Amino acid sequence: MSEKNLQVIVSESGLEPSKAKVLLENFSDYFGIADEWEKKAKVLVVTDETQITEMKMAREGRLFLREKRIAVEHTRKKMKEQSLREGKAIDGIANVLKAIIVPIEEYLDEQEHFAENKLKAEEEARRLEAEKALQEKEEKERLEQVAEDKRVREENELLRQEAVKKDALAKKEREAAARKLAATQKKAEAKLQAERDARDKELAEERAKAEAASLAADVAALNERRALEEKHRKEQAAAKKIADAKAKKERKEQEAEIARIRLEASMVTCPECGCKFSTEEKV
Repeated sequence: MSEKNLQVIVSESGLEPSKAKVLLENFSDYFGIADEWEKKAKVLVVTDETQITEMKMAREGRLFLREKRIAVEHTRKKMKEQSLREGKAIDGIANVLKAIIVPIEEYLDEQEHFAENKLKAEEEARRLEAEKALQEKEEKERLEQVAEDKRVREENELLRQEAVKKDALAKKEREAAARKLAATQKKAEAKLQAERDARDKELAEERAKAEAASLAADVAALNERRALEEKHRKEQAAAKKIADAKAKKERKEQEAEIARIRLEASMVTCPECGCKFSTEEKV
């Protein structure tokens, strides 16, 4: 940013000429230094670690600009503190003047608007009177309502007590009727129970007779089944005996046939005499 830019900022700020001149005198030199080093920095390019001279120049330039930046900040704070002191002094003077002028202005305002203020005061008094009357009316109505509520509560309490008495009397009557009904029900239940007992006894006797007849029939059927099973068993035993005898006879016939075949197979004929004899040894 050049010194020309600084002049634009100061002119646009709206400061009076004397204060604008002070700003230019305090900061214009710094703008010149900034422009100068902005150009120097652009041509100072380090691309290799052997550029010791350039790096030294960069350090010197950085420290120099750091010193100027600190000086700019110091100048800014100093000028701003001065402005703040001026502002406080201006505020103090204005406050003192207002403290003197405002009471006089208010007094004159009261004199100027005396008629209007009087009318407003009268209206406020009437409003307060009407509000007071309304409050008194509301309080009277509230007290009347409290009295009415108390009367209603007392009447409700009398009605409640009468209702309690009626309920107690009705309860006694219900209890008496319930006892009478319970006695009647007890008699009816006793009679009904006696009839049920007699009927149950009769049914039990009939059931016992039926069970006895059923048991006799079951015993007869069991005996008959056992007789049939015994007859079947005897028939099976006789059939088995016949089958065993037949099998035994067949085995004997087979054994005799086998013995005959074996005997014939073992017979040889004597070439001299022509007699036949068995080659098997007799035991």
